[in-house]
Amino acid sequence: MEAEVREALRHLITAFENHLDAVASRRSPDDAAVDDAYEALASAFERYEEKLDLEFAEGLPLVLDDVDDDADDADFEYEEGDDEDEDDDAVVVGALGDDAEEDDIDDEIDDLDEFNLRD
Repeated sequence: MEAEVREALRHLITAFENHLDAVASRRSPDDAAVDDAYEALASAFERYEEKLDLEFAEGLPLVLDDVDDDADDADFEYEEGDDEDEDDDAVVVGALGDDAEEDDIDDEIDDLDEFNLRD
């Protein structure tokens, strides 16, 4: 039902706002409130994406990547997919370790390209 999708969207927006509040009021680099807000945001995103797919067979142009708990913010890199299809310009958000190679990232993006559900 569309109502479930809208409810999931409202929950996602609230999760974004709560995450921003937690980051803005962070008391230390290891503030548990920020970690909790991060997890809640990821969960809300996944729920909204699932509801959107089930109701409308539609996806989002973002892909959440699993992140190691030990990764710090300096390790994050944002990349656009280099697919020829304009409709599949998903942004891959993930953590990169110090030893991550560009070829490894390209391989992961190529793997994602194989799962184009719009065709």
